[in-house]
Amino acid sequence: MGILTPREIAGMIDISAVKADSSIGELCAAAELARKHNCICVIGMPAHTPLLVDLLVDRSDILVGGAAGFPSGGQTTNTKVAETRELIAMGCREIDVAINFAWLKGAKYDLVRGDIDAVIAEAGQVPVKVILECHYLTDDEIVKAADICAEAGVTYVKTGTGWAPTGATPENIALIKQTVGERCLVKAAGGVKDLQTLLTLYELGARRFGIGVRTAEAILLAAESATCSKE
Repeated sequence: MGILTPREIAGMIDISAVKADSSIGELCAAAELARKHNCICVIGMPAHTPLLVDLLVDRSDILVGGAAGFPSGGQTTNTKVAETRELIAMGCREIDVAINFAWLKGAKYDLVRGDIDAVIAEAGQVPVKVILECHYLTDDEIVKAADICAEAGVTYVKTGTGWAPTGATPENIALIKQTVGERCLVKAAGGVKDLQTLLTLYELGARRFGIGVRTAEAILLAAESATCSKE
């Protein structure tokens, strides 16, 4: 594999069960996969956070993440703040929040920044990842959004929710990384379908990966197989 071991790859994977049809069984499978491979984080929809916390109660090294303003980003700022507060109270140790796409595309940048600032303030020491949903943005809008996020002090800029037709691409990962530099980190989500894609996006600057449970399992098995073949 060259640049990353299977353990290092697992340590960058957020296993996601955040689709409309994500089942209780899928949430349990996500937690079990994270336990088996030592993945960094598991994220479900807000109502399922207590289940994930219970499933991972004995694994302080595996984070439970929370999805706020998800997936549309169109909630009011007060709603996003309230969601953030409740998710943290339930046990979330990271927050993934969707940007307000309409405000961004309408060049209402003060509102976009205020929305993000309010969530960061509520989160306190809990890391915040802001989702851009790059599929619906031009390159100029991606650059503007990433710069606003970095200036606000987010921990990660994230490419997508996984609900749009596309998410992370080599082009938008490179663009975001070029924009944010060392001011914050980059999370690739949506379209990370195999090990080679993950490694390519890592080389371009991504340091976290949001991946569904079945795809995550296939990637981790491929990473282990690649390691064994070199021994």
